[in-house]
Amino acid sequence: MAFAAKAATTTIPTVFIVAEDPVRLGLVASLARPGGNLTGINFYSQELAAKRLELLHELVPAATRVAVLVNPDNARGTEITLKDVEPAARAMGLQIQVFNASTSSEIDGAFATLARERPDALFVGGDAFLDSRHVQLSLQAMRLAVPAAYSGREYAEAGGLMSYGSDVRDAYRQVGVYTGRILKGAKPADLPVIQASKLELVINHQTARMLGLTVPPTLLARADEVIE
Repeated sequence: MAFAAKAATTTIPTVFIVAEDPVRLGLVASLARPGGNLTGINFYSQELAAKRLELLHELVPAATRVAVLVNPDNARGTEITLKDVEPAARAMGLQIQVFNASTSSEIDGAFATLARERPDALFVGGDAFLDSRHVQLSLQAMRLAVPAAYSGREYAEAGGLMSYGSDVRDAYRQVGVYTGRILKGAKPADLPVIQASKLELVINHQTARMLGLTVPPTLLARADEVIE
């Protein structure tokens, strides 16, 4: 949507929310001074992939084979995710196998393959489509009894094992604040892009117990929320 808005107009003030660096995306000239008619919020999602994999490995230390599910239609997001995950996996001695899904039926197909392959854990890449299917993904992972890590708390709230990422609800709140300032006369060019700094680790302890996992006390202590 941000790219469509940028292509459509250079004058109408626009507030965006994106999951990666908007300068690298070409949306703004710089974070401090966007310089055009766009500004907004950069909430971290894809940049946290390596850390999310590290947390999954900490929670499931016996895992050696990890399935990575990504959306091939989001080519840039998938590239960034794999660029971070692949070297992180090698450093931890993990073997990864990439699965693609860009529709609900393809998610079902990917899990049918996972049922045959029986990986030790599942890593779901941060992606808007996949996030919209968080209930389906969480339930499918539970059905296979495979420990899984996700990018947003909505997964853990739906029964997923663990999530680590930006607090998206806080990021949208900040979008509202910026929209209000622009409606009162502020110019997007003068409003620095906000980089979301509120990260949250959510662990579904009930799911962990159902999977027969013991969550390390050190991980529980670092969690922002533990769902019982």
